[in-house]
Amino acid sequence: MKLKTLVLAMFASSAMTSVAIAEDDYKIVDKPLELSIQMNHKRYPVYKEDWPVEQEARKLTNIHLKDVTVGANMRTDSENTGKTEALNLMLASGKIPDIVGSSRIKDFVNQYGPEGAFLPLNDLIDEHAPNLKKFFEEKPHIKSALSAADGNMYYIPYLPDGKYGRAYFIRYDWLDKLGLKVPETVDEFEATLRAFKTQDPNGNGEADEVPYFARQWPELIRLVTLWDGRSSGSDTYHDFMVVDGEIQHPYAGEGYREGIKNLARWYEEGLIDAEIFTRGSSSREFLLSENLGGATHDWFASTSGYNRLSSEIDNFAFKAFAPPASVSGKRIEEHRRIPIKPDGWAIGGTNKHPVETIKYFDFWFTEKGRRLANFGAEGVQYDMIDGKPIFKDSVLNSDEPVNNQLYQVGSQLQARGYFQDYNYEAQWSNKFALEGIALYDQGDYLIDQFLGVAFNADEQKVYDKYWGTVRDYMLERQQTWILGNGDVEAEWDDYMAQLNQKGLQDVLDVMNQAYKRQYGE
Repeated sequence: MKLKTLVLAMFASSAMTSVAIAEDDYKIVDKPLELSIQMNHKRYPVYKEDWPVEQEARKLTNIHLKDVTVGANMRTDSENTGKTEALNLMLASGKIPDIVGSSRIKDFVNQYGPEGAFLPLNDLIDEHAPNLKKFFEEKPHIKSALSAADGNMYYIPYLPDGKYGRAYFIRYDWLDKLGLKVPETVDEFEATLRAFKTQDPNGNGEADEVPYFARQWPELIRLVTLWDGRSSGSDTYHDFMVVDGEIQHPYAGEGYREGIKNLARWYEEGLIDAEIFTRGSSSREFLLSENLGGATHDWFASTSGYNRLSSEIDNFAFKAFAPPASVSGKRIEEHRRIPIKPDGWAIGGTNKHPVETIKYFDFWFTEKGRRLANFGAEGVQYDMIDGKPIFKDSVLNSDEPVNNQLYQVGSQLQARGYFQDYNYEAQWSNKFALEGIALYDQGDYLIDQFLGVAFNADEQKVYDKYWGTVRDYMLERQQTWILGNGDVEAEWDDYMAQLNQKGLQDVLDVMNQAYKRQYGE
């Protein structure tokens, strides 16, 4: 009953009030209108005109998107700054399509939009896009976060839904076998990891257990929160954070120093995967299926899915537990779903049909358009049951992950500007994931996030000049200290001096200048 209530609450929290529109009034033009589109994303390098979702949108709106993507085979990795090679190639060609959709597009359009490469959307939205206008009126913080330095909005973003992303997971079956309780504090967590290391919970007579592991090594750095440090201010690793209205960087804080010192000690004592910086994304699959992994920090839905191993490993139970209290007694979950991503789409500066294009963008914020963007085609991927989109059993029970199935039909495209519906994920989250989310919801552990800033040209120059070098130095020292090739306590003063010498304060100055302009004092 609790799980059913939670799922229904997710439906409610995902609801978006759309402007009422008749079924046959989605048509934007009487005769089919072709608009060119460049779409480049790591999951789908081009826009496919035969996607079922594209075909349905064509039928409803009479807008036909024609793919002209350049740089389709170029890698768009998640660590880039938004100026992907594909976007630069498009710009260099001198031919900007009517619509440009991309991962990490925000910085690109905010830089080149004021120069005329992309159209400002503010007036177009106010005059021709009632659903988008209503959305931004209800969420003014999103509108502020989207604005470029000149005050204009140049792209419609992919807007994630839901609050919860990652959580702490631990082997409950190992706890039971060793007579341990779920750890409540950082000291109890350390004692538990040590027990996993020394007391043979997998019962094979070998000291082969890996107490803490992570698919992405920054999830190790996340643990500095247990010593009142921070690892990021958003859902992007190593990001800036807002403290009392001021932009700071977490890797220059005292709590961070204390956290790194203790993580280096944990690593030396074997409480952390010896291969955490090199094992990579396969670590969760390997360490859990081999009955070696004890605890991690990872996504609710996908990590909870590993409880399927109970059919192979007796009593296997890998479930979420509340964030351990820090040394000062604080319980926080630093990671949450950020409400706005730097991915999405924009209108090219030479687009001859800006009104029709913004109306097309607005279509995806109608009730029908949002369903199409989230769930695929009605009657194929989902059915409407009691007024709600419910995935077909053939989708939920497929060997292919649900999100991958949706990418293949043109749904859940992060290079499209749309508002995600968390219910799409809730439907394929198992009971362990839903129970974990309920646990975190009850504890209210989430903290606010930094939504980014938009630089003017002078600020961008300062940021580009210094930040890459500063960030590389931070990450190099971080890894060196944890691996035991240095002493964070002894070297901290020199580390801070080097950060300032390399330009950290200059970066913080322009960050704070942009932040105050964008969000107000």
